[in-house]
Amino acid sequence: MSLDFIQKLVKPADTKIVLLVMDGLGGLSVEPGGLTELEAAQTPNLDQLAKDSICGLQQPVAPGVTPGSGPAHLALFGYDPITYQVGRGVLSALGIDFDLTDQDVAARGNFCTIDEEGRVTDRRAGRISTEKSKELCKLLQQVELPGVQLFIEPEKDYRFVLVLRGEGLSGDITDSDPQETNQSPLQPKALSVEAEKTAWLVNEFLTRTYEILQDHHPANMVLLRGFAQRPHWPTVSDVFGFKAAAIAAYPMYRGIAKLVGMEVLDVKDDVEKEFERLEEVWQRYDFFYLHVKRIDSAGEDGDFERKVNLIETVDAQIPRLIKLNPDVVIVTGDHSTPSRLRYHGWHPVPVLLWSKYCRADRVDQFGERACMAGGLGPNLPGVNLMPLALANALRLEKFRA
Repeated sequence: MSLDFIQKLVKPADTKIVLLVMDGLGGLSVEPGGLTELEAAQTPNLDQLAKDSICGLQQPVAPGVTPGSGPAHLALFGYDPITYQVGRGVLSALGIDFDLTDQDVAARGNFCTIDEEGRVTDRRAGRISTEKSKELCKLLQQVELPGVQLFIEPEKDYRFVLVLRGEGLSGDITDSDPQETNQSPLQPKALSVEAEKTAWLVNEFLTRTYEILQDHHPANMVLLRGFAQRPHWPTVSDVFGFKAAAIAAYPMYRGIAKLVGMEVLDVKDDVEKEFERLEEVWQRYDFFYLHVKRIDSAGEDGDFERKVNLIETVDAQIPRLIKLNPDVVIVTGDHSTPSRLRYHGWHPVPVLLWSKYCRADRVDQFGERACMAGGLGPNLPGVNLMPLALANALRLEKFRA
């Protein structure tokens, strides 16, 4: 359904919706026939919620497509990720409250480690601290390029934001990040004539960056991806008619919430603090996006047990959410990040939808195999969750007579 179509059906209601996104929730078993991270976790509260919900597996983009965090979140927010596309750089820039103009080109950067042959051995430079990243960004701020202003700002941990500001720029260039180790960084290339100037400037930046960082270990190079310019899209308030709050600590997720018009709240990167923030602002908003990041990080690190423990940490907070008496609760992930893969997977993600009006199915455990048999089906398009949430919150009119 298009946003225009949904917008025509939306009606006001005094109801509250909570979208709890456990980043990278979906997983795989380590051994054939074993349990996934979610199945191995002790989750009595999520299991009880699942018993009273309609459950399934949701597909963030399309079957077999491994989604990035940006498109996966856009789908959850009700925006078709194929129609509404934006590079990671814009999301990261907005997430750190950078004042991005329409002419700017932004990219997301990773500090990384390369070996003597120039091959990437660690795409995250050992997950260096934010403080170390700030030091390295200051070094890169020495770089000057002809005809443009250059901004290099730390994001979080090993991540940073690169912004080029000037005339005649385009985000239509390829990444330098090969997305895997034992490969050399790629040379960004223009995908259109209009982007040739930008591609040249970015390659100049990378050359000078290597000269500055080559003796800094483990962060002796950078990888860039998600070049883009800021789009202007309809907001969730315009389309869905609710006042939305985003409770997210990591900049990228704050950025995507800001891009679709949510009010982004300050919160510490701590699960208990995030639920505490939800309680504090409960009376002020109609829709709450609550994001938990580190489950995804554990998957990327291949740490099965840590991912299990983090899922259990979230489960312990569920009674606080239920006590607020929401009208609709959706619990899911933006994508799967199996610790077995150490990367995003194409696998559909467990989802439960609870409301006073849902048809509860026979699922009695919140896990991949249990949800596969749920009433939402094994392959629900993620973009369909928002209309379902609105309907269960009594926020959609009947379609025609």
